[in-house]
Amino acid sequence: MSGVVRDQDVDIDLGQLVRAVWARRLRILTITLAAAGVAFAGAKIISPQYRSETRILIEPRAPAFASTQQANEAGAGPLMDELNIASQVQLLQSADLLKKVINDLKLYNLPEFDDAANGSAMSSILVKLHLKKNPMENPPEERVIDAFVERLQVYQVPGSRVIGINFTSKDPKLAAAIPNAMAKVYLSTQSGAKLASNSEATRWLEPEIENLRQKVGEAEKKVAEYRTNHGLLQTNGTTTFPAQQLNDISAELTRVRGDKANAEARAQAVRNALSSGEASDTLPDIMSSQAIQRLKATESGLQSQISDLQTSLLNSHPRLKSLRAQLSDIRGQIRQETQKILASIENEAKVADLRASELERQKDAVQANSARAGEDEVGLNALEREANAQRQLLETYLVRYREAASRADSNSSPADARIVSRAIEPVDPYFPKVVPIVVVAAVATLILSAIVTMLAELFSGRALRAVDASRDAVEAETVAEDKDVPQAAPGVAAVRRPVQPSMLAVVTEDDGKDVIEETAAAEEAPEDDNEFSIASVADYLTGSRAPLAIAISPTGDNGSAATVALTRMLADAGRRVILIDMTGSGYPTELMAEDQTALGVTDLLCGEAAFGDTIHGDRLSDAHLIPQGQSDVRRAMRGVDRLSLLLDALAAAYDLVVVECGAADVAGISRLTRSRDVEIVLSLPEMDETIFVTLMTEFQTAGYERVVLMSGGEGAEQALGQAA
Repeated sequence: MSGVVRDQDVDIDLGQLVRAVWARRLRILTITLAAAGVAFAGAKIISPQYRSETRILIEPRAPAFASTQQANEAGAGPLMDELNIASQVQLLQSADLLKKVINDLKLYNLPEFDDAANGSAMSSILVKLHLKKNPMENPPEERVIDAFVERLQVYQVPGSRVIGINFTSKDPKLAAAIPNAMAKVYLSTQSGAKLASNSEATRWLEPEIENLRQKVGEAEKKVAEYRTNHGLLQTNGTTTFPAQQLNDISAELTRVRGDKANAEARAQAVRNALSSGEASDTLPDIMSSQAIQRLKATESGLQSQISDLQTSLLNSHPRLKSLRAQLSDIRGQIRQETQKILASIENEAKVADLRASELERQKDAVQANSARAGEDEVGLNALEREANAQRQLLETYLVRYREAASRADSNSSPADARIVSRAIEPVDPYFPKVVPIVVVAAVATLILSAIVTMLAELFSGRALRAVDASRDAVEAETVAEDKDVPQAAPGVAAVRRPVQPSMLAVVTEDDGKDVIEETAAAEEAPEDDNEFSIASVADYLTGSRAPLAIAISPTGDNGSAATVALTRMLADAGRRVILIDMTGSGYPTELMAEDQTALGVTDLLCGEAAFGDTIHGDRLSDAHLIPQGQSDVRRAMRGVDRLSLLLDALAAAYDLVVVECGAADVAGISRLTRSRDVEIVLSLPEMDETIFVTLMTEFQTAGYERVVLMSGGEGAEQALGQAA
């Protein structure tokens, strides 16, 4: 890579700032005490101001003698509305009310309410410089009102219908008297407004009532004349005479028809009894006849005598014959009397029939008259509605008039508000509060003095210190790209270059706080007749299930060249493989990339390149490469934790992801792998027993059991045996 630019040269020394403030503590305390003294003196010089408050509750009120209906109507008004309360607040601040209070208390004689008459020298200078309007140009009344308004505060208590009246004055008695006077004038104004409203209503209702009385009389007169002219006289107050007459005729007709049917039924019963020879003494009409009853009694007596004589006399005896002759005569009389009763019943039926016919004729005539009366009633109803409407309006006006007249007195029209808290003469001044002013001034001066001291220390450079040199040294050790290094062969590179630190070693001090998660999985390393060549490692990685291989080159770029050869061999075997250059020298990028300035992993971690723009093809194989990149390594490695997302994405797209880390240590590898299924490849083309044993011991201690050695032949076998 090209040279790395340092992004921070100095840092703020907080300890030096604290020491500087502590060294000047006497000066700061002196300034603080001086400011507190000035604040105390100023608070004592200022004239004290006193404040008092009166509170008014807005509620509907009615006189004690008011009816329940009037009280309900008063309570149903709009006084509960929030806008109405706000309107009352504005009314309390109206100019007319303020003028009334000012005149009642004679405030225009007090110098407190006309400071312009005794203006200060500063005010005179500002007026002469035309920076302030001359207050003497305003009328005295306006100056008093302005001073009054400045000291007045009227507000609605939140969440209630209570209005507070605050007033501030140099005189405590005046501070209490003015709010009470305002409340009194307000209640008087409200009561007067209600009284004026009642009086105005009375004056307006009087001529209206008189006019309505005339209209009601005329309307009722028209109704009476219409009834008379059209014969629509009422019988019982609800129906007209033709309608009542029709009802009576209908009822009588029904009764007559019933009598006729009854008479015909009785006559038919008598006929049936006579024609059948049955005894007719069971019929009601026969039995009710006194003549029949006498004849029946005589017949019974004769039969009794005949029965008695038959026991002693023969049937031809004159006495029996005489009695039988009398009995026959009596029975003939009974039949004659029955015929008379039948004739009487038949005559009754005929009379009922004639009566029904006459009633039907009368009914038809009355129906015709009733139809004409119904047409006439349409006009009558219209006149009655007009009369009723005028009468109801008159009654309503009369009720309103009586109510308004009953409230003509001032005591009968209380204001819809009452005083719930009167202002009292305050004892302690509202302003200035000496203790709070002194405390605030002292604290503010103390803080400002400390801030000024720290700023002076920063601007002088004494509170600035250089950044830790050890971190800058790591950053400065990144070597520029070497364009003259020959390309390594597919086997182990024979060229030895200086060992450069891995990118994983370039981290900030805060990165050391990350938790290193170790992974351990037991799987055998490649044992191909004790050969640890690149081909043997390639065969092992082909059969391995791990999607990630971390290559470490402790001896420098010759190990990185071997990792490049391994990657190309895997690609030639048909595997989809990609190599990520995490070395400090960028040697794999030199060997594989066509463009040495291509975007790479540092650009991706710094957010200066898209993920797809960092993947490039190898110039000699089908393998892919993510170069080292051109961004600052130190800034990029601050986001080393984001490499996990990068490796996840690549593992899903490739069969194997090879990360060449250069001369990395176990801590850096642990940071990179984070409990992954990973293969560790130690790339040692030229076997060094000391390096090998040390690395194997460190990785096994860290929990990495699958560590693969990639070297060349017998030297590796001997070292592996000695390490075992």
